[in-house]
Parts: sequence; C-alpha cells; structure tokens
Amino acid sequence: MSETDEEALLLPVDFLIVGAGPVGLVTAILLGRKGWRVTVLEKWPARYPMPRACTIDHEALRILQGIGVMRKHADLFEPSRGERGGYQIRNGDGVLLRAINWNRPAESGWANTNGFYQPDLEAELESMALELPTVELRRGCSAVAIEQDESSVTLTVEAGDEGRESLRGRWLIGADGANSIVRELAGIDTVDTGFEADWLVVDYKPLDNRPWDAFVTQYCDPDQPATAVNSGPGRRRFEFMRRADVTVAELSRPESAWKLMEPWGVTPDTARLERHAVYTFRGRWAQEWRRGRIFLAGDAAHLMPPFLGQGLCSGLRDASSLAWRFSLVEGGRASQSILDSYGTERGAHVREIIEGAVAIGQVVCELDPEKAADRDARMLAELHDSSAVTVEPPHPGLGQPSITDATDANAGRLSVQARVEFDGSIGLFDDVVGGDWQLISLEEVVVAPDLLAWFDDIGGTITTVADFRDLDGEYGAWFRAHNCSMVVSRPDFYIYATGAVGDAPRILEGLRGELTHSNELIEESALT
Repeated sequence: MSETDEEALLLPVDFLIVGAGPVGLVTAILLGRKGWRVTVLEKWPARYPMPRACTIDHEALRILQGIGVMRKHADLFEPSRGERGGYQIRNGDGVLLRAINWNRPAESGWANTNGFYQPDLEAELESMALELPTVELRRGCSAVAIEQDESSVTLTVEAGDEGRESLRGRWLIGADGANSIVRELAGIDTVDTGFEADWLVVDYKPLDNRPWDAFVTQYCDPDQPATAVNSGPGRRRFEFMRRADVTVAELSRPESAWKLMEPWGVTPDTARLERHAVYTFRGRWAQEWRRGRIFLAGDAAHLMPPFLGQGLCSGLRDASSLAWRFSLVEGGRASQSILDSYGTERGAHVREIIEGAVAIGQVVCELDPEKAADRDARMLAELHDSSAVTVEPPHPGLGQPSITDATDANAGRLSVQARVEFDGSIGLFDDVVGGDWQLISLEEVVVAPDLLAWFDDIGGTITTVADFRDLDGEYGAWFRAHNCSMVVSRPDFYIYATGAVGDAPRILEGLRGELTHSNELIEESALT
C-alpha cells in the first residue's frame, strides 16, 4: 500500500474529541456548528444512566443558552432558592455558621446556581450533536496511542471486536474525565492539593414535599460530616463522609445510605433511592493544558471537591474557551498563537476555584471534636459580627497572560447579559441581538470601515443601548458599576476591554492585533 493510500484510510477530520460527556459534547456542538468536522470517541457503549454532577451556575447556563439548550429545555434546571443565600454551613447541632450568597444577582441573565439531572442534559446534548452533519459520535472506542506531527494528530483506538483503528485530525481534545487516557498518553503530569476524602453520594427522589432551608447545606458534624443538596427538579442528594472506622464496602451498602439519611426523615417510606456510590473527593490540576496539538478540558484538566458545585461549570468554560479560539485559527482569522493562552487563562481561573472548594472541604471534614468546637466558635463570631456580610462564592477573573486588555481592571471578568427588547423581540441579549464578539456602548461608536468589516468578519456585533430597551435596567446599572460607557466581550463572555465610547477604535485595533499578530515560533513550540 502506498503512503498516499494509507493516509487516505485515516479519514482526517478537523477535531478529534475523546470523551462524550457534557464537556466533550458541548465542544463538539460549538465546533460543529461552525462547520468543522468533528469525531467524538467514547469508550462506553451507552450514556451513563445515573446522576453525577447536579449543580450548574449562571455562566454555564449562558454557554448552554448559546447552543440552544435553554430555548427548549430551561425546565431541566431548578434555580437556587432559600433564605440566607441558598448555601448554608451548619455545625453538628444545626446552628448556622456561615451563609454563602448563591442567590446573588448574576451577570449572565440566569439564576446564580441551579440543580439539574445530568442524564437528561446529556441526552439532549447528544441529540443536538448528532443532528449536525459535521459531527460523528463513535461509542465503544478506547484510546490506546497518540502520535502527532507539525500538522496533525493520529489517535489509535481499540474498538472491541473490530480491533484497532487509527484516526487522524488536525487537533485532539481530551475531555475524558479524571482518569484521562489522553492526559496519560500525552505524558502530562498533575499537581495535587493533598486534599482527599471518601464520601458516599446518595441520590433519591422524595415522595413528600418537605421544605428545605437552603439549596445546599453543609453539616459540619465531627461525628458525621454531611451535605444535603437540591439535585434538580424532583430530586435530592445527600453526601456523607466516610469515617476511619467504616470501610468503603460497608459504606456502599444501601442500608448504610438509609441509616445515614434517617435523622432527616428520609426513609424508604418518604423517598425512592436512585443511586448510592462512594467517591474519593480530590483537588488537582494538570501542569499543562496543551501538549502540541493535544489539549485537555474538563476533569481531564482539573479535578475539584464538589463543595462549590463548580466541576462541570469549569469544564463548560473550557469548552467555550477552546471553541472560539479554534474556530478563528482554523478559519484563518487568527494566529495559532492565541491557543497558547488557553491554559494560562483557564489554569489560574480554575485553581482559585479548586482552592476555595478545598478550603470549604477542610472546614466540613474536620473530625476532631476540639478543633471542630474551635472552628464553630470562630465562625459564629464572624457570623454575628454586625459588620459581616453574607459571603460571596468565588468568581475569579482569567489568568495571565490572556487575550484581554492588560491595562483594563475590568478585563478578564464576566460581561453582562440581561433581558432586552430589540427589533420587536423580547428575550436575553444573546438570543435577540447576538454576536460572538459583542461591543455594547451607551452612545454610538465611530469606527473606520475596514475595522468595522474586520469585526463583522469574526462574528462581532456593535450595539448601542439606545438600540434596544433595557427591560430591567441592568445595562445602565452595569456600566455605572464598572465606570465605563463601552464594553467589548469575547465569545466566552469574558471582557476583552472596557472604556469610554471614544476608545472603541483603539480597543478594536488592539484586539485585531492580538488575534492576528504573527508568531514565527508557534509551529516549533507547539511540539515542545
């Protein structure tokens, strides 16, 4: 067989994605809708039918909104409600120690935090991906080898009775979970926080309508640390830390789950058990998010304890951050150098969240009664301090270097989306106005025709607040709070720059330069 014939058998595509969970599927949809050829490989022959992730934040919902999920399936998500911020930390006697404001106003137009049932979301995402003619999903395929050169990646997979097969793409994205084979084959190491604890996760359907004080409650009981959480419409979850005197096998029994939930009145008479499994909660991240043409996303790149409900949210941010970069690069509208900042932006962002989750985990998992009593006294003093306020969840900015205006304090933070009326339609801004890149200003901006044409070519829209009706006054309030009259935001909803209306030409020129500047070393460094 000639070399040409052999290459033809490899069926090259633009993107190979390993992992058909929400992160891999959203990445495939975002790329597939731009016309790129995508093959998704998944080792399991069918979707996992049980709950896993169960909370999702406003930013992740805006990402799902962007691919059309929220238009038809907003009912899959139940927003956080409840007094004292929706997230409570209580001691073993049930006394409130801290309230975290999960019900704060959110920038993205959706409730700050929401419960959901992952199998339902995955079914919808898979259906949406398979509707795209450029996306292929192949199940029952396990990655066993990866090779790359200056222009492509070859992935060898084991497909059961069909044996081994090699697939070639221009890029490879590993979205294959905490035990990522892509990360292993690429030789990428991880950094571990040292936090580790076994927890029993119990999902159930309530058969009664009892009220709960908060969306999530952490019970810091040294006798038995526990978590209660709303896990989506019609569902609840309990999590119980494994004590040293209990084996994993003992904790995994269904009778253990019922015994642990009984103090809350959750019994076989009041609930139907859906799933119970012991997980090891850890905090770690990849030392590299890119190795040449191989990229990591989701749990393959970072793993965090679930105490802030940010695992899946962070993975969807990865998907969004990668997709717009790849689309510009493959479309010839940007230099490959913009791919270098993916890891620096996302790495620092997710590390702050992991460290926050680990910090809460250390509070919740304290088993020493004396240390727990000292913790309770300290947290109660803070709670009863008249100057104290409800704690905010972490919402960090992007790490550096990043594709943002480094001179702007607002850059790298989330931009705003709210309800508007525009051209006879009422809805959230992304739905009724749109734009991958958005320039929104309080007054009309004047931009040179060539710059305007370039911005339009990369999917940019320019909108003046006077062009639409700000139904809830959110845009006026946002501009006042950020001390600016114009904002340019990226396709992943992070601010590139803010400023005065007259700054628009300078900012757009800066963006054009940042996206298109040449980097003669990029092809060489991509392989190092």
